[in-house]
Amino acid sequence: MFGNLFKKDEVKHETPNQWIKCPKCNSLMYYKEVEAQQNVCPKCNHHFRINAEKRIASIVDEGSFVEHDSTLAPVDPLKFSDKKSYKKRLEEAKAKTGKTSSVMSGSCTVEGTPVELVVFDFAFMGGSLGSVEGEKIVRAVDRAIEKECGVIIVSASGGARMQESTYSLLQMSKTSAALNRLHHKGLPFISILTDPTMGGVSASFAMLGDIIMAEPGALIGFAGQRVIKQTVGVDLPEGFQRSEFLLEHGLIDMIVNRGDMHHTLADLLALFTKDASVVNRPVPKRRKTDFESDVEPLNEDA
Repeated sequence: MFGNLFKKDEVKHETPNQWIKCPKCNSLMYYKEVEAQQNVCPKCNHHFRINAEKRIASIVDEGSFVEHDSTLAPVDPLKFSDKKSYKKRLEEAKAKTGKTSSVMSGSCTVEGTPVELVVFDFAFMGGSLGSVEGEKIVRAVDRAIEKECGVIIVSASGGARMQESTYSLLQMSKTSAALNRLHHKGLPFISILTDPTMGGVSASFAMLGDIIMAEPGALIGFAGQRVIKQTVGVDLPEGFQRSEFLLEHGLIDMIVNRGDMHHTLADLLALFTKDASVVNRPVPKRRKTDFESDVEPLNEDA
């Protein structure tokens, strides 16, 4: 559905001597130079899109990631068809990415701290949120509660998957409810927003993190700029859906470069889980002060 959006930002390596043109600064660079910087332009810091495998490798401790639920695959309950059938689109996405859904989830460590990780891959139908994606997120949260560890979700999505209709929309409430259970257990949820994070994903779990961070220049919002402008009938600020604008207006907590993400996550997880006994300790009942015990309650009828 969203797979053809913003193709100019993708890094492709079909030929061994391919050069890459940065869409932001128009610099022409050899792709190995960009790859050495974790697919970040060394001249202007533009963050190219990367697949889920590269994202996982940039975040977790080497060799620590163990994938779960890799066999879960969507079905076509509505027998949906537009220009192509939903079944055909799924087959094409699987052939293109080697995946059965737009989400990879699993257990890992970040500088030794255990965590459950969920990563979206925009190459699979625009990272759209369907029933399988929602189920993988909920299962990751359930594992985190069982292990008493945190959850990290890296979003890169065009929103809910229209081919599943209400089945897809239900994942917004389903994932939000699961994260609420995690919150009540005193366990952290860190949400990472990458380019793009739109639609039903931004309207649900992506903006529910205890810490919400984003990559530089990431497109983040619900509806597209053209739709919003037609609805409100006014000109919109330049870059109002980019991560820098959202940080300035208090909608996210921080912007982190891709190369710094691993250490930043490790520091945050250590902060949240430094002493689990304190985090999970019940709040004591409020004790009266000496002043309060010596003062008669106010008679409102006086």
